[in-house]
Amino acid sequence: MTHAVPSRRRAVAALLPLLLALPLAACSDDPAPGPTAAPTAAAPGTGPVLAEIAGGSALDIGFAVAPELLDEPEYREIVDTHASLVVAENVMKWETTERVQGQWDFAGADTLAQYAREHGKKLYGHTLVWHSQLPDWVAALDAPAMQAAMEEHIRTQVEHFKGQVFAWDVVNEAIDDDGTRRAGSPFQATLGDGYIEDAFRTAHEADPDAQLCYNDYDLEAIGPKSDAVYAMVSDLVARDVPIDCVGFQGHLTGGKLGDDLQENLQRFVDLGLTVRFTEVDVRIPTPPSDADLAQQAEDFGTVVSTCLAVEGCLGVTFWGVTDRYSWVPQWFPGYGAALLWDEDYATKPAFDAVVEAVGAGRPGRG
Repeated sequence: MTHAVPSRRRAVAALLPLLLALPLAACSDDPAPGPTAAPTAAAPGTGPVLAEIAGGSALDIGFAVAPELLDEPEYREIVDTHASLVVAENVMKWETTERVQGQWDFAGADTLAQYAREHGKKLYGHTLVWHSQLPDWVAALDAPAMQAAMEEHIRTQVEHFKGQVFAWDVVNEAIDDDGTRRAGSPFQATLGDGYIEDAFRTAHEADPDAQLCYNDYDLEAIGPKSDAVYAMVSDLVARDVPIDCVGFQGHLTGGKLGDDLQENLQRFVDLGLTVRFTEVDVRIPTPPSDADLAQQAEDFGTVVSTCLAVEGCLGVTFWGVTDRYSWVPQWFPGYGAALLWDEDYATKPAFDAVVEAVGAGRPGRG
């Protein structure tokens, strides 16, 4: 674990004069009410910009984006200012793009793609094959029909965004917590283990230039689940299946991050793959205390600094922009406040911790 947040803040204070010399886009940080909100943002246009600070370390700073929220000025300003990468929070998932078999709806995804193109952001694709947010008709298919439908879905979606999406989460969450293949997945239950290889080969045929990733949660610690993913991707690499990267989602609980994160990332990189943190948030009890916010800041800083310590870790994407729209409270009652900006768009101590970690750069490169 990294040092305490007060030390981070002193480091941030020392770093800010250098950061403020960079050309900065405008950002909006209205003060938030309440004794524990701890807003730390500077006035618009004067604070550090994550994407600019990270540029020298070739680190992508990403945000999961809901295109319809780009009409909200504060939300839009944060993405405009701080993101070098955007990923669709929901609008590229199967239930949205092909709710009815053979009937395609790319409206929301095209809106995000246009935004990325016009604002110079990388566009990351999420996700092609996942057991959740899946239309009922897919699970009702027999094996030959499901195989054909899966391949057609991948081919159509990847070809539609060819030249726009630089990387895809091809298969999402295929391994259960105990390290077994997820039996509740219609793809696993109907097609067996081979569907994962088939999905990657189909995606590669549709866009040979796209980076192809496996993505999952609870991979941060070395244990049954991460060992199983490691074994699976090792096998894919050994058999020349076109897999390029592994996404560590990073949906964390404050104070639960272990000390083997860097070792775990490195073993995947040693296979010849790259790694990313793809869906980072850190949930804490609500309403949060100052101690909760301090722990959250430490955890966010650790994720970023650990990624920078591993040469093959290419990016950190935060799963949302503001606590106002976070998915966490709905799924984890009593927890929330999981992002860098609070419900009133004020930065939290976690933002300062990320600024410090990103500003430190990659070891040996500054």
